Amino acid sequence: MLNASLERSYVKMATPLLAGLAVAAAALAGRYGIQAWHAYKARPVVPRMRKFYEGGFQGIMTRREASLILGVREGAPPDKVKEAHRKVMVANHPDAGGSHYLASKINEAKDVLLGKTKGGGSAF
Repeated sequence: MLNASLERSYVKMATPLLAGLAVAAAALAGRYGIQAWHAYKARPVVPRMRKFYEGGFQGIMTRREASLILGVREGAPPDKVKEAHRKVMVANHPDAGGSHYLASKINEAKDVLLGKTKGGGSAF
């Protein structure tokens, strides 16, 4: 009888202690979660698209520059060059609000990669 009442008193004393530990653990987890959220929101924004060629055009277009403009490899087959040219021109065509200068550079890039250069370069 004495042991049973002693066990009940231990359970009665341990219950608030366990409840306090649970509340403290929840508070620490919440604090860590808020700190992690603030760190996540403060990190720099990284663009999720591929990086495009930065910089101006060279005086005479090279195969490297032409491949960067069209987004293909320097040794890409003609069908890949034509497909890439079509995609880039759709986005930059002067009739659709694009620049005449960029359109001429895109056409020049296609000609350089296909080996159809006349040596004149861009019209601009």
